[in-house]
Amino acid sequence: MQNSGIKFTTANIDERKAMDMRSGDTVRVWSKIQEKGKTRLQAFEGLVLARKHGTETGGTITVRKVSNGIGVERIFPLYSPSIDSIEVIKRSKNRRSKLYYIRTKAAKEIIKKMKSVFVGGKKVSKLPEEEVAGDEDEKEAETPAEETTEEAK
Repeated sequence: MQNSGIKFTTANIDERKAMDMRSGDTVRVWSKIQEKGKTRLQAFEGLVLARKHGTETGGTITVRKVSNGIGVERIFPLYSPSIDSIEVIKRSKNRRSKLYYIRTKAAKEIIKKMKSVFVGGKKVSKLPEEEVAGDEDEKEAETPAEETTEEAK
């Protein structure tokens, strides 16, 4: 079958095929959004977790970013006309083709941050319940000693 030169998408397919984008790269994807009859561009910047289906027409990338402490992932079709452009901001070297482990790694870091809490104006690396339980034991131990010193006076 001959290529008749029919173009089904407004995206520049040759340009997107030539993009050397891998998992681990930080990218900014500009997508077209229609609101009230107007079209605007919105950027989504994050880490590429996976690139699937290579250079075929159904190829996608999964991009993850953390927005206000919440992890957000979007799957972008590479050859979609709703994608205006894709910019590779930063390259990184990794040994895996899919970086799904970053999800759990990020969750573990958040849990560690939540464990280190400020209690009474000082930073404590324990959980708040453990800290409260520890304070009560110390107070009970201090009160009998104070009473004996007052009785001795």
